[in-house]
Amino acid sequence: MVIQFFELGKIEKQQMARLLRRAEKDIRDLLPLAQEVIDRVREAGDTGVVEYARRFDAKNFAASMLRATPEDFAVARKTLEPDVIEAIRQAHENIHSFHSEQMPEPMWFKEVKPGIMAGEKVSPVASVGLYVPRGKGAFPSVMLMLATPAKVANVPRIVVVTPPTPDGKADAASLVAAEICGVDEVYVVGGMQAVAALAYGTETIPRVDKIIGPGSSYVSAAKRLLYGVVDVGLPAGPSESIILCDEHVDPRLAALDLLVEAEHGPDSAALLVTHSREVAQRALEMLPQYIAELPEWRRKFVETVLANYGGVLLTNSLEESIQFVNDYAPEHLEVLTAEPFITLNKIRNAGEILLGHLTPIPTANYCLGLNAILPTGGFARSFSSVSVWEFLKRSGVGYLSREGYEQLQGITARLADYEDFPAHAMAIRKRSEILGIG
Repeated sequence: MVIQFFELGKIEKQQMARLLRRAEKDIRDLLPLAQEVIDRVREAGDTGVVEYARRFDAKNFAASMLRATPEDFAVARKTLEPDVIEAIRQAHENIHSFHSEQMPEPMWFKEVKPGIMAGEKVSPVASVGLYVPRGKGAFPSVMLMLATPAKVANVPRIVVVTPPTPDGKADAASLVAAEICGVDEVYVVGGMQAVAALAYGTETIPRVDKIIGPGSSYVSAAKRLLYGVVDVGLPAGPSESIILCDEHVDPRLAALDLLVEAEHGPDSAALLVTHSREVAQRALEMLPQYIAELPEWRRKFVETVLANYGGVLLTNSLEESIQFVNDYAPEHLEVLTAEPFITLNKIRNAGEILLGHLTPIPTANYCLGLNAILPTGGFARSFSSVSVWEFLKRSGVGYLSREGYEQLQGITARLADYEDFPAHAMAIRKRSEILGIG
């Protein structure tokens, strides 16, 4: 078993570049295939979608299976254990409560000066496509994280795409989660073909204004090519995490939490960052034992990640560790330090920041209430987690009374003259003449 170990002061530039890049190279390599899929779906609609569904997901897939039926939802409810359904319900309550607090006033106005009114009107996006992955497992939690804020934001049309199981059906838990959220338009399609279908529309799958949701490198490649055709939302690609530790952490906890995002898939990234050589060494000793307890298919994911895009990074100080975190801008950040709230003040770039040894990533992924759909690939430097704002848009609203117009007419005309926009200036000066405003 290979678990990468780096010392920040000795790491080679090429190794550092690979750590910071994550699976980006994989995405670039997939762009030609993504273009092929997009072109085919755009030209052939449902036929193209079905072709790739048969190629990548379910060999016997047919166009008649594209949309989940009411019967599929009913079967899903009967299939799922009651305690799982109850867990989904309780998680939904927390997520709904958190996102409800994010909702802004539908409109606000401010009198900038007498007679000059400026404000904003907030409206939901008309239609959104939610991408709920399934390839390496079932993710009802992702359905909750996407559909809940979309419903809170009052999006008129919410469309879900999610890859089929080998028998061509949608994952039962994801259907139940969608139903609990109040979403019933679910299409059983995933990967590049799902993103292309949402961008252009097919005979069955509607075109949407925005696509939100995490996915594999394949999905990320398709989104990259469709930027400008449709709003592809925040960059949410393969999972990634940093476990930030000082010398006071229990290395067993650090090692356990390092595996969390690593088990998502072979293109994930997971790093334990500490300035304590003892913590680093003890965690490295514990990792093989914990990895051995995982089922084989998840174990392979973890081993691939820790040998490629993850491992243990030893720094010279907590400050240096924090600087690496800010440079890396991880999707998930756990702060396992003696004074996590003090450390928090120094963190600038992270999709989410979880403080202390009792706030592990799994709890935030499922039921803490925070949204677990987060920017990846270093985009936490400029993007935020999914929130109601992903499903809302703002329109500026202005109003001038006669008094307000009188104050601004001269300023407007002078600036229009300076920028050499004569029609702008004429619209002001002649308006003033027509209305008799001096």
